[in-house]
Amino acid sequence: MTAKFRPADPVDFVVIGSGAAGGVVAKELSTAGFRVVVLEQGPYLREKDYSHDEIHFATRQGLTNDIKRQPVLYRATASDPAVPRKAVGYGRQVGGGTVHFAANYWRFHESDFDERTRFGDVPGSVFADWPIRYADLEPYYAKAEREIGISGLAGANPFEAPRSGPYPVPPLPVKSSGVLFDQACRKLGLHSFPAPMAILSQPYRGRGACTHCGFCSWFGCEMRAKSSTLVSVIPVAEKTGRCEIRANCYARKIDTDKRGRVTGVIYFDERKREIRQRAKAVVLCANGAESPKLLLLSKSNLFPDGLANSSGMAGKCLMWDNTFGVNGLFEHPLNEFKSVKVTRVAHDYYRSDPKRGFYGGGGIDARFGGYPAGFAIGGLPPDAPRWGAEYKRQLAEYFTRTMMVAGHCTSLPVESNNITLSPDVKDEWGLPVMVVTFRYHSDDLKTQQWLRLRMIEILEAAGARKVWGGPGADPGSTFHLMGTCRMGTDPKRSVVNPFSRAHDVPNLYIVDGSNFVTSGRQQPTATIQALAYRASDHIVRSVRG
Repeated sequence: MTAKFRPADPVDFVVIGSGAAGGVVAKELSTAGFRVVVLEQGPYLREKDYSHDEIHFATRQGLTNDIKRQPVLYRATASDPAVPRKAVGYGRQVGGGTVHFAANYWRFHESDFDERTRFGDVPGSVFADWPIRYADLEPYYAKAEREIGISGLAGANPFEAPRSGPYPVPPLPVKSSGVLFDQACRKLGLHSFPAPMAILSQPYRGRGACTHCGFCSWFGCEMRAKSSTLVSVIPVAEKTGRCEIRANCYARKIDTDKRGRVTGVIYFDERKREIRQRAKAVVLCANGAESPKLLLLSKSNLFPDGLANSSGMAGKCLMWDNTFGVNGLFEHPLNEFKSVKVTRVAHDYYRSDPKRGFYGGGGIDARFGGYPAGFAIGGLPPDAPRWGAEYKRQLAEYFTRTMMVAGHCTSLPVESNNITLSPDVKDEWGLPVMVVTFRYHSDDLKTQQWLRLRMIEILEAAGARKVWGGPGADPGSTFHLMGTCRMGTDPKRSVVNPFSRAHDVPNLYIVDGSNFVTSGRQQPTATIQALAYRASDHIVRSVRG
C-alpha cells in the first residue's frame, strides 16, 4: 500500500533524498509508525528502465546528475575562475547512487575514528577525531549488512575490526583478477580477502542472486541482485502505508518559523510547480554536495549564512574520491568483463604510518577496468597506437588479458575545499548552481604515489607482462561526497552533533556522507548507512521519549 499525503497536512517527517541514507531513514521511521514523505529529485525507475547500453549508462553516466540541467562550476582555489565541469557526481533517481555504484561495501576500521590522536596534527588541514567510535556504529553496520543484503566472509580480513555477526550471504565467486591478486599477495606477504559487496551471491529476502552479466558500475541491476535502497529498504517503507516516495521533486528551501524550527520543505514538482510540504521535522539526506547546497539556499533572517550554519562550516572540508587504477597485461585471457567489478581486496596498507613521512593510507582491490567502448577509447597504454591495424590488434589482445589494481586513498579535510553557491549562474529551475573548490593536500598526492608503487609490486608479482597507469595531478571528479556538514561536539566547528542532528535546529537532521570527519579509504556507503540507522534509532527514541 502506497501512502498519499496532502502537502497542506503536516507529516511527521520529510526525508530529502532516497539514496544510501535517505532510503534507510525512510524505512526506519515509517516502520516505527511515523508518516513520511520522501522527496527525490530524480525519477522512479524500475528494472524495465535499465539496459546494457554502455554509451548512455557508463560513458554519459545516465543515472547521475545532468550538468545541462544543473550545471556545476569548478575551481582549484578561491582565486581561480570557476569553470563548468562535472566535478561532483551523484545518483539522481529513487535509490540514489546505490542504484549504479560498483557495490564495494567496506566498514571503517577502528583507527578511522581517532586517527588524529593516533597520527597527530597534519598542517594545512582540519584533521580531527570523530566524536563517536567504531563500537558506537558496529551494531548499525551489522544491521545494515543484514537489511541491505551484503555478501562477504567475516574474519577473512585480518585487519578487520570486531564484528557482532557474519555477513548474511557468502562472498561472490572469485574472478581471474582475484586469483592472480591472491597469488601475488601471498608472494609479497600481504593478506587478500573476499570483497564485501552489496550484491547477492545467493537468493536473499525475496531477491535473486547475481547472474554475473558484468554490467554493475554505472548500471542499474535488472536482476535486483545489487542491494540498492531501491530494492532493499524502500519497498519495506512503502508497504507500511505510511511512506510516500515523491519522485521528480527538487527541494528549493527548507522552511523555518520565527523560533528557528523547521516547518516543512518548499520544492518543485515534475511540472516545476512550487509546492510546500508541511512537516514536524526534516531529515536531509541529499548527499555531500546537495545537502550543504540546500542549507545555503535556505538562508533567512534568522540564518543569514544558511540554515544550520552558525559555525560557517556548511559546505567546507569537502573530501575527494582519491581512487585510481594501475593496469596489467597478462599472457593468457582473463575475461574480466564478466561478473562483478571486484572479488578480492587487501588492507595491509590501510592504516597511516608516521614512518612514511606523510599522512595517509589506502585499500587495494583487484578489478575489471573498463567496458568495451570505454576501453577502446582510453584503456590501452599510453604508447599504444590510436588508429589502424596495430591499434585493432592490440585492442583485441589487451581487452581480454588486462586487469586493474585499484587504489583507494585517504583525502584530508581542508577547510578551503568546499561547496558554495554561484552568484551568477542558475540551473534549469532558476536556483544558484554549486561551485566546487578543491585542491589536493600535499599528503594526498604523496599517498597516491606511494600506494601506486605498492600496486605495481602486486601486478608484477602476479606475472603482469606490462604495467601502466596511475594517479594524475588533476583531481578530475568525485562521487564519494564527504565532509561538508561534519559531525562534532563543538557547535562552532561542526554542523551536526554525534547523532546527526543539526546543532542550530532541533528538528533538523542531516545524514549522509557530509557528516564524515575523515574520509576512511574511499568506500563510504557502509558507514553512511550505519550512520543513517544510528540517527534513525536516536530520532525514534527521542520522539517516543
